[in-house]
Amino acid sequence: MKQFIDFIPLILFFIVYKLDPRAVELAGHTFMLGGIFSATAVLIIGSVIVYGAIFLLQRRLEKGQWLTLVACLVFGGMTLAFHSETFLKWKAPVVNWLFALAFAGSHFIGDKPLIQRVMGHALSLPQPIWVRLNLAWVAFFLVCGFANLFVAFTFHEIWVDFKVFGSLGMTVLFLVGQGVYLSRHLHDTETEKPQQE
Repeated sequence: MKQFIDFIPLILFFIVYKLDPRAVELAGHTFMLGGIFSATAVLIIGSVIVYGAIFLLQRRLEKGQWLTLVACLVFGGMTLAFHSETFLKWKAPVVNWLFALAFAGSHFIGDKPLIQRVMGHALSLPQPIWVRLNLAWVAFFLVCGFANLFVAFTFHEIWVDFKVFGSLGMTVLFLVGQGVYLSRHLHDTETEKPQQE
């Protein structure tokens, strides 16, 4: 569920992006709504609200959420400051590659892969399975980063659609695949427990 909360600002971005450009009056000021730049402003505001609410409720943000928020502020802010969508197009690839780097680096830092640190309290798996699962996340984030980069700079007219629905679809498919993979190994782990006792 937490991963889907992260998509709320992105969905708001998509809705505003798809609006026909129009002037909106708010508190005595006129704003243009619709298109990439107002959508970017909504993405920034939505991210601050969503992650701010999570922070207020949980008294903390996970490192990945901090990374996503900071990337949104930096790349979104540069998009608005320089009036160039190129910066925003680089946000998803950079964030995905940083996640891939963190997951890959966890094989060399500490005694457990990152996915085991995140999910280890909920699942009991053999160490080789944790390693494979962590490497699958590395591959997933690398593929997502390159897919976002390719679509953003090759298919300009659909990159926003892909950013929302392509990324969400890739995430859902990966999580379903991970669930299937884990269900096989969870069953193996459960059948091994009685034999050990």
